[in-house]
Amino acid sequence: MSLPSMDLSKKAVDFIDEDFLHGLINKEQPTKARIREIVAKSLNKIALSVEETADLVRTTDPELHEEIFAAARQLKENVYGNRIVLFAPLYIGNDCINDCTYCAFKRSNFQAVRRTLTPDEIKQQVTALEDHGHKRLILVFGEHSRYDADFISDTVRNVYSVRSGHGEIRRVNINAAPLDVEGYKKVKESGIGTYQIFMETYHHDTYTKMHPGNTRKGNYLYRLDGLNRAFEAGIDDVGLGVLFGLYDWRFEVLAMVRHALYLQETYNVGPHTLSFPRLRPAQGVEFDEQYFTTDDEFKRIIAILRLAVPYTGLILTARENPELRRELMSFGVSQIDAGSRIELGGYTEAGDAQVMEREQFSLADIRSLDEVMCQLMSDGYVPSFCTSCYRSGRTGEHFMEFSIPGFIKRYCTPNALLTLEEYLVDYSSPETRKVGEKLIEEELAKMEDGDMKQRTIKQLEEIKQRNVRDIYF
Repeated sequence: MSLPSMDLSKKAVDFIDEDFLHGLINKEQPTKARIREIVAKSLNKIALSVEETADLVRTTDPELHEEIFAAARQLKENVYGNRIVLFAPLYIGNDCINDCTYCAFKRSNFQAVRRTLTPDEIKQQVTALEDHGHKRLILVFGEHSRYDADFISDTVRNVYSVRSGHGEIRRVNINAAPLDVEGYKKVKESGIGTYQIFMETYHHDTYTKMHPGNTRKGNYLYRLDGLNRAFEAGIDDVGLGVLFGLYDWRFEVLAMVRHALYLQETYNVGPHTLSFPRLRPAQGVEFDEQYFTTDDEFKRIIAILRLAVPYTGLILTARENPELRRELMSFGVSQIDAGSRIELGGYTEAGDAQVMEREQFSLADIRSLDEVMCQLMSDGYVPSFCTSCYRSGRTGEHFMEFSIPGFIKRYCTPNALLTLEEYLVDYSSPETRKVGEKLIEEELAKMEDGDMKQRTIKQLEEIKQRNVRDIYF
């Protein structure tokens, strides 16, 4: 086992121009007409420029904020419909050579309980997740020599191999340190979905402050270049992330949009997902509250990102409490985690209470998957475990061709209903199944008459009556 080389990609460049971004933040207030012009452009499913995004960020008019929120709701419905994709995180190991100031897994935190799951322990965790109905996981690794590309690849194959009843994991995403090109190639061969790298903060001085220079993560350009190397290796499904609360949220939003546009300009493929978690309490960590984002600012972050990058999935995590998650769901969120435990071994060992010594941070929503599903459906959302785009080759440029004009919605609703029916038949409580079957009837009634609707009805019956599973368009 060894750490990857720190060679940069052929296209390595620091494209975050701080003076430019700060200049945009400090410009005069945009007019109402300007904001409405930008909103209209986004509603036509056209990605916004950094300058246009900055106008949305700068406006302080409460009336315009409400118009931005309304547009984000409408755009989400236009592109993705009312579906919400569900997944769960699975922490594989928390050994780490970095010393990030905000993370409980930092190497200087000697109170943290260090552990790496064995292959058998991983199977036990996956079995527990499958027995609750999960089909999509994101595997989380610290940065350490033992978590090299071979280890990650073997872990992915191990996860895919687990079957418990009708349970199976159909998509494995990765949240791990950047790799070199050869490492990415190995991981791609294991059948991963999205490779996600959090920049944490795009602000250079803050990045240096949070990530000591004597650590691998302290190399700003190497991390910023991480997804370039993934593309060089043939991985065309990637995710970006910022940890809000480290620096000015307005700057971070503009920088993340700049990163998304850079990828699209360079590779003709934008990010598949954007993540925007906020700082949460963590064992052995003290926070500077200067840049903490308020709930109102957080709402604006989500709505603005939805308008700026219409084709991209937005991930809202269980760091937020159930009430706020429920409110934020309509602002453009397309993916959430549910039934999450982030302790090493937490799905079989932790019980009901969180164990801070074994967590990277604390969660604010630890409801069960079934509780979250029931709440979503009661609010009119269609929970989805769909993995059809990934498994049908609709990734990268192909995904962009479908998602940018909004065509992807044609596949999403039928596939969401099929995976929902599987959950209702195999795993749900009686109350959740009752709510779910009613929702499916309502969604079928809204579908246009035609071949797709008839095929969906037929396949729903095959799930219920013939015990058929894993049907997708």
